[in-house]
Amino acid sequence: MTVTRTTLIRSAALAAVAAGLIFIGVQIGHPHSDVTAVTTTEWAVRNSLKVVMTVLALAGITGMYLRQVRQTGLLGLVGYLVFGAGYLVLMSTAFVSAVVLPAIAGTDPGYVDDVLAAATNGSAVGDIGLMQAALSVTGITFLGGGLIFGIALYRARVLARWAAALLAVASLLTASLAVLPDAFFRFLAFPNSIAMIGLGYSLWVSTRVAATTAVGASPRTPASAR
Repeated sequence: MTVTRTTLIRSAALAAVAAGLIFIGVQIGHPHSDVTAVTTTEWAVRNSLKVVMTVLALAGITGMYLRQVRQTGLLGLVGYLVFGAGYLVLMSTAFVSAVVLPAIAGTDPGYVDDVLAAATNGSAVGDIGLMQAALSVTGITFLGGGLIFGIALYRARVLARWAAALLAVASLLTASLAVLPDAFFRFLAFPNSIAMIGLGYSLWVSTRVAATTAVGASPRTPASAR
């Protein structure tokens, strides 16, 4: 199999769609975040899927950016870097939730409760160390990056503008409604996920359009060939 630019972009498009679907799936019926839930197999599976989702999302937004580097300009670069950093930190916190928290839930339930409280817009009673900073950075980069990247994609007019606008609006909405309880807060992942699915599909379609245009284009006749 020959690896081409089109193949890579289409792979990124599929990754974006898969990331959006997984992000929706892990939120449906999500148990309340507490020490009891942390020790279950369901918790490990859901958070492991979140790790997979972040990897796919990173591949997806990389393809989106590379597809329209010149059109998005500096704003697109800043948005991509910040949004990408958000997914990287989110991947780290999801890994901690899937692997570390279950391992210490029996010996240090107070710490686990505090981490979960901080992660769901609550307040930690005790000191959770750098996890507090990691969670704060996740929120800032993920929401801020989604807003900037969405605006850049909207202005570029290459991918579906409704999906780009939804990505930006979803970031604003999530930031403004972050004071909601955990059960309501999870539904805010849906607009972001739908935007990723829409952008991924649009990215796939854009490669077909570009290929069709390239095939249909007729070469210019040299001036000397008369």
